[in-house]
This record gives sequence, C-alpha cells and structure tokens, in this order.
Amino acid sequence: MPATAPMPPAVGPRLEPSVGRPLPKREDVALQVVPCDLKTANEFVRRLHRHSRPVVGHKFAVAVAARLPIGDARPGGAGYGMHMDCIVGVAIVGRPVAPRLDDGKACEITRLCTDGTPNACSMLYGAARRAARAMGHAPIYTYTLPDEGGASLRAAGFRLDKEDAGGSAAMWHNRPGRTAQPVGDDLIGGKWRWIG
Repeated sequence: MPATAPMPPAVGPRLEPSVGRPLPKREDVALQVVPCDLKTANEFVRRLHRHSRPVVGHKFAVAVAARLPIGDARPGGAGYGMHMDCIVGVAIVGRPVAPRLDDGKACEITRLCTDGTPNACSMLYGAARRAARAMGHAPIYTYTLPDEGGASLRAAGFRLDKEDAGGSAAMWHNRPGRTAQPVGDDLIGGKWRWIG
C-alpha cells in the first residue's frame, strides 16, 4: 500500500491526506506518539501487516502519527501553516500468548505495524515499553522473525532473550479441536523472543 493512502486516525474522525499534493520526504516528517483504540489499531494491522492478523483483545495500544502539511507552503497562501496528523504505525500490547510467561505482571507487544516511515518502529517499541512499565508490567516480551534483524528493538531498550522461541509451526496448533490457519513459508520455524 502506498504511503499516500489514507490511514485511520488515533481518536476521532477519519483524517484524509491532502489530495494531489506530494507528501514531504518521510525523513522530514515530525512524528509523535498518540493514543489509539483497539479497533483503529486492528484496522491498521489488517490493512498493512504482512503476515499477522488483527488481535482479539489487548491491554492497551499506541500509535505514531506524522504531522503533514496540507496548506500552501508560501506565507500568506491558502491554508498556510495548516497540518493534519496521519497514523503511520501502531503497537498493540496484551497478555503474553505463551501461558507459561503469563504471570500476571508480564505483557507482550503482540502486534507492531508501520507503513515504513523511518524511526516509527523504534518510537512505537519505546512508547509501548515505557507505558507498560508505568503500569507496573515487567517483563515486556515481543517476538520477531529471524530475518527481521532487531535494530528497532535494541534502540528501544530490548535485548534478545531466546532464539527459536516460537517453536516449529507444527507446535503452534497443538490443541485438540483447534484448526490451523494457513501461514506463508516465511513463518515456518521459530521466532526470536525479545525482552524489555
């Protein structure tokens, strides 16, 4: 999906990007952390996440919004100095998915999704970690695929806890009566667990 596609707002009415005007370079966009409800975060995940689906429940969600100019760039021009906020990424935090990690204090960043805006991932991981800590959660877990690197996680204060933590794909659906959802070849195998 192109970066110019409309994104759902964090709170309130839908905000559309300016029509017919080129957006500023992504590196020049000011980012800010904003509150986000689960419905908005799940819609963002549904539209942009490359392999995960929306979640059923959560403890909280945060978003990162880019402040984009929408008026004339010339002083005195129509709409000079006007801007709008457009969501460029979301993080959803919930209980740990692995039952043995769910001790009542731990939490897990279950989804993190951006449109590719530089620094949005690091900003979301850091904001989610700080908010979870402020609410008394410790530790904070999250998982990545091995080919995703982890630079944003390290920048946000996470450290690699365990490689191959997710187990094999066959282990993901080992409860009687539960049907397996088809996954792509990139999801076969373990995941890396990070702790913050």
